[in-house]
Amino acid sequence: MTYAVSEIRSAGKPRRKRLSHAAIEPWLYLSPAIILLVVVLLVPLIIGISYSFRKFSAFKSVYVGLDQYRAMLSDQVLGQALVNTLWWTVASLFFQFFLGLGLALLLDKPFWGRKVVQALVFLPWAVPSFLSGLTWAWLFNPIIGPLPHWLYALGLKAEPTNVLSDPATAMWGPIVANVWFGIPFFAITLLAALKSIPSEMHEAAAIDGASPWQRFTKVTLPFLAPTIAITVMLRTIWIATFADLIFVMTEGGPAGSTNTVPVYIYVSAFKSLDKGYASAVAVLLLVLLIAYAIALIAIRRSLVRHV
Repeated sequence: MTYAVSEIRSAGKPRRKRLSHAAIEPWLYLSPAIILLVVVLLVPLIIGISYSFRKFSAFKSVYVGLDQYRAMLSDQVLGQALVNTLWWTVASLFFQFFLGLGLALLLDKPFWGRKVVQALVFLPWAVPSFLSGLTWAWLFNPIIGPLPHWLYALGLKAEPTNVLSDPATAMWGPIVANVWFGIPFFAITLLAALKSIPSEMHEAAAIDGASPWQRFTKVTLPFLAPTIAITVMLRTIWIATFADLIFVMTEGGPAGSTNTVPVYIYVSAFKSLDKGYASAVAVLLLVLLIAYAIALIAIRRSLVRHV
């Protein structure tokens, strides 16, 4: 009896060892990616947050606690930058989404030359954002660019002036450039989602007498809803933190009319050399985007349950 019990115990030890190895093995495979994420994302995030509690000068830094965050409450420039960021993000996202959805629906239908059209539609996404901003700045220049003269010919402007030099219209320049740059993202992702919809669903709806609009709203849109939610969330975060186009085209001017929060962070950190305050503003933007992402993920989960 004693021999049998000892045999069972000795047999259990290798099994427990195998189970522990099976539990550790996936983490060993993931360890390079985890180390990379910690070094590239987590460590800079912690350092950036710690900077927000310090005041930097040319040769030293002083711990100031929450003073940087208190200063933001009375910063009128930051308030205007938040309004500009909201306007820049909502307008860019609105046009990118609906134009991208229209292109995805068009490219989902067979027609002659569809491959060529797909290549041309997706081309802007491959262009560096710096080059896109520079190109659009030239296009809006009345001396070397055609757009001001076209707007004048259409009666949209009293004279062929630079849109980027007028505080009332300056934000439309980067928005147009960003829409051109971001449409392929929605077109690619929504086209992939459209391809995953079973064709039998549309055929059954057509047999039941549903019109094209009813098939779109009752079949296509519910299937696209989860993809729309996640792509809108990702693109919103990217646009809200996107400073390249605006800085290349206007540098936040004229008169701060295109000064968004990312541009303000860049100017505060690298031109005013106030890294502490720039870090505090960056933390504010991070908190706002996290709250937005949590809300949208909750909406997406509800959409997935109803599809």
